[in-house]
Amino acid sequence: MHAGGEAALVQLDQDHPGFRDATYRARRNAIARQALDYREPAPVPDVAYTPEEQAVWRTVLTNLGPLHQKYACRAYHACAEPVGLVPDAVPQLRELNAKRAQLGGFQMLPVAGLVSERMFLEHLGRDVFLATQYMRHHSRPLYTPEPDVIHELVGHAATFADPGFARVNRAFGQATLRADDEALRKIARVYWYTMEFGAVMEDGALKVIGAGLLSSFGELGRFEDHAELRPLNLEEVQQRPYDPTNYQAVVYVAQSFEALEREVGAWLASTVPQRTPG
Repeated sequence: MHAGGEAALVQLDQDHPGFRDATYRARRNAIARQALDYREPAPVPDVAYTPEEQAVWRTVLTNLGPLHQKYACRAYHACAEPVGLVPDAVPQLRELNAKRAQLGGFQMLPVAGLVSERMFLEHLGRDVFLATQYMRHHSRPLYTPEPDVIHELVGHAATFADPGFARVNRAFGQATLRADDEALRKIARVYWYTMEFGAVMEDGALKVIGAGLLSSFGELGRFEDHAELRPLNLEEVQQRPYDPTNYQAVVYVAQSFEALEREVGAWLASTVPQRTPG
């Protein structure tokens, strides 16, 4: 994504479902322009989601429901409905920010599209989650080649309402604020395989904590049988590149969320030590 002339504000790959849809491309440009024009501390402007976009939201949440019942972790079940993740309508970032205390102190701010790993992670260290507001193309409601508002809200927003999730996200961000480029690459990989595509054991059952899994009908429906499930090993994870364009070949499973929080905290502290005064 990059800014330029209005017609070229949003670049879509030729295999994107909306590439040949001029109406969709114009809609993406308008939402991107709104995000680029936003300035704090003004309230985040609402997106007037169309009936077609609301229908995509309902379709995705309805289809994810049974998979969430099977795979979502306890914290996700406890937080999703109070945050407002119900099929009725797409929540606005402004509405979520009004519940900031419920969201572990995090606020949601708009971005036009994909941002760099450093930019995304550093904002977590400031209790800010950078969120896209556009909807995936209506022709393939259960697929998106990029993070969209469903990924941001269904995958990430609810988890911030859990104190443990908020602490781990904040720890990743604060470490990134101190990290050089080499450390950043390792932090981004660990974030990917934990907070985006991680799993844990709860009462002997496999449960999902990663936003990428929680928000993806296709990924969540296949990972247990088609991905290689490995015990979480952060020394291995930090060396493993990831591919955001394909289903995950490996999913790492922690003994529990509490164990994951301890391991990630210790790993971050050893990878990017706290600076001492003087």
